[in-house]
Amino acid sequence: MSDSLVIIPTYNELGNIERMIETVMRLNDSFHLLIVDDNSPDGTADVVKKLMLKYPDQLSLMERAGKQGLGTAYIAGFKWALERDYEYIFEMDADFSHNPNDLIRLKNACAIDGADMSVGSRYVKGGNVENWEKKRILLSTYASYYVKFITWLPVNDTTAGFVCYTRKVLKTMVLDDIRFVGYAFQIEMKYTAHRLGFKIAEVPITFTDREVGESKMSMKIFKEALWGVFYLRFKKYKSNK
Repeated sequence: MSDSLVIIPTYNELGNIERMIETVMRLNDSFHLLIVDDNSPDGTADVVKKLMLKYPDQLSLMERAGKQGLGTAYIAGFKWALERDYEYIFEMDADFSHNPNDLIRLKNACAIDGADMSVGSRYVKGGNVENWEKKRILLSTYASYYVKFITWLPVNDTTAGFVCYTRKVLKTMVLDDIRFVGYAFQIEMKYTAHRLGFKIAEVPITFTDREVGESKMSMKIFKEALWGVFYLRFKKYKSNK
């Protein structure tokens, strides 16, 4: 039994999902995988089901009725993980923008170095971005500065989606109070952990833009993040303690 679960939300990731699953399964550390698929019309879930026959104890699939957003997919995955005995619970994209080999470094930041939550960060020393246009890099960088200015969140890469949570962080959060579904979801999770007093570490990673498939970014998601930080700044934070 592994103590680590990687949650990967999918929507039309047929070109990536088999290679991603096989890559995670070959890592030196033992990770289980939960794929949360939002009824992908390209057959992503069918590929996962085929691989579940190969990895019956390590790979699981949660199928949802339709496209419901990144945040709700992760919340569903977190609840699934907490019903089981996982100590380290990860967020990761399916498109290889996050290097699966870095899962071990994120885990070590918690399991060995004592962080409650670790973030794969583009914007600390040693972090980097590859295959992005300069305009997109500037937008992402200034977005993180903007979030830090409004919320005082002591994290450089506030919108990062490559994260390791210890079990106690997710158990302490009132997950049903998490409001946002897009990039603002990533900000909200970090800010909630910070407000609840948890230690957050940033681990430098190289973020590589996807080579297969289409980005899920939209203007609606961008606006949610832009205005959502004001809500977060003045929200009252409850815990399950």
